[in-house]
Amino acid sequence: MSRLFCFGLGYSAARIARTLASEGWQVGGTARTQKGADAISASGYQSFVFDGQAPNPAITDALAGSTHVLVSAPPGDDDPVLRHHGDDLRRAASLQWIGYLSTIGVYGDRNGGWVDETSATDATSVRGRQRVAAEASWLALGQTLNVPTQIFRLAGIYGVGRSAIDKLREGTAHRIIKPDQVFNRIHVDDIARTVCAAMVGPTMSQVYNVTDDEPAPPQDVVTYAAELLGVAPPPEVPYADAQLSPMARSFYADNKRASNARLHQELGVTLKFPTYREGLRAILAELSGR
Repeated sequence: MSRLFCFGLGYSAARIARTLASEGWQVGGTARTQKGADAISASGYQSFVFDGQAPNPAITDALAGSTHVLVSAPPGDDDPVLRHHGDDLRRAASLQWIGYLSTIGVYGDRNGGWVDETSATDATSVRGRQRVAAEASWLALGQTLNVPTQIFRLAGIYGVGRSAIDKLREGTAHRIIKPDQVFNRIHVDDIARTVCAAMVGPTMSQVYNVTDDEPAPPQDVVTYAAELLGVAPPPEVPYADAQLSPMARSFYADNKRASNARLHQELGVTLKFPTYREGLRAILAELSGR
């Protein structure tokens, strides 16, 4: 029996879990609060509370029988999973694979240039540097254990509930204009497709960019979503005048195009939503069918 344990069974990991559970896998995972753990239980998975501040003895027992471990919990000054449960992983005799969900933010700013998995990790933000350090720590653990360990550098995640269509309907969408700024994105379903392909396929590279095929200006995505909804897009706002949270502003600090060629060539993955257009059309269709 294949058993997946997710540190951080949130938006992306839940889609991966759902795919594998439909194929007969047993799934367990963590949330930071009891409310989050209850939501995991309601989905039919074994749930655990782990807030990164202390180990959970029940997780120790669960890891002992896990064959696959997926980590999506973000790091801080160090990685809380490794700090509190690293020894449990070292003792997990059934462990066959470790996956770590990271971000293309580790590449830093490239002034709109292209990066691939061989590019240097030149993160300038604190969160980006924490991710770089966490990636190295997980790869080192995998090497020590002789367990295949893979890093998935995700672009901006979207899907039902987290899209320009949702924001337009909520009245929170903005068209922020920063000249020549582009982002990659990735639909949550394509994250699941990619990670599952790597998890069950032959072990190949250690790092994959998980992005769509078309880096695009963020305002274009909002404009297209408005066209699909048949509404006027929100007014354009110059970046210098935009009222953004520090986290939102940090996304605009990096400008790059991330290649996903390795994902296609090595894993044989065909994206269900190669650009934001296919993704937004599918989101609207799903929301309209509810």
